[in-house]
Amino acid sequence: MNDFYTFPDPKTLEDDEGIVGVGGNLSPGMLFSAYYQGIFPWYDEEPILWWSLNPRLILLPENLVVTKSMRKLFKKRAFHVTLDKTFSDVIKGCSNIVRSHEDGTWITDEIIKAYTKLHEEGFAHSVEVWNGEGKLCGGLYGVSIGGYFAGESMFALESNSSKYGFITLALFLEEKGFKFIDCQQETQHLMSLGAKSVKRDNFYKLLNESLNFSTYKGNWGEIFTEFQDFDPLKRILGV
Repeated sequence: MNDFYTFPDPKTLEDDEGIVGVGGNLSPGMLFSAYYQGIFPWYDEEPILWWSLNPRLILLPENLVVTKSMRKLFKKRAFHVTLDKTFSDVIKGCSNIVRSHEDGTWITDEIIKAYTKLHEEGFAHSVEVWNGEGKLCGGLYGVSIGGYFAGESMFALESNSSKYGFITLALFLEEKGFKFIDCQQETQHLMSLGAKSVKRDNFYKLLNESLNFSTYKGNWGEIFTEFQDFDPLKRILGV
């Protein structure tokens, strides 16, 4: 990425609210710079707000929790999962979901355009979950730099579809040697899958280690092998 922007150091913040900066834009260079520094945009209206939360919810792939009911779904291959096949449909699907704790959606047309450009640059990725009829029924998207993946949003039109997609992603990332998934805010949904909250200093220690890894840039569909063959999945299913 040619354009790189330096944000204020989040570790110097005196409070835990987490706002690092105000303003700027959502260009690919600005977004890449933010995620490289463990910062993400989140706002309802202009100006853009840039955040580094404390505490921060993360998942170490090896700590993924897969319940007995989810194991059954994987054994019978209840859904089909792809990566980076229809990014635009996934982010639009996330924007259409009404959440009880939000007034409207923060995934505006501006956000959709910005992350679609970042996807075209090879840094933003989508997970698509398809039902037996070949219809998109769930998914999630996020940003990957080095050895970490920053999850942004997910949606589900059928029960357990987003969990199925998230678990598949976590297994894929473990197979590729990723350090952690940044889940950002605490949610019961993600904590039930093994995500834990860490203090900001610990988050940045992990982030710095992750940035020593090479970035899997480009279309992940080209490096995504059928998930039934993943060693992490075999371990979980006991096969």
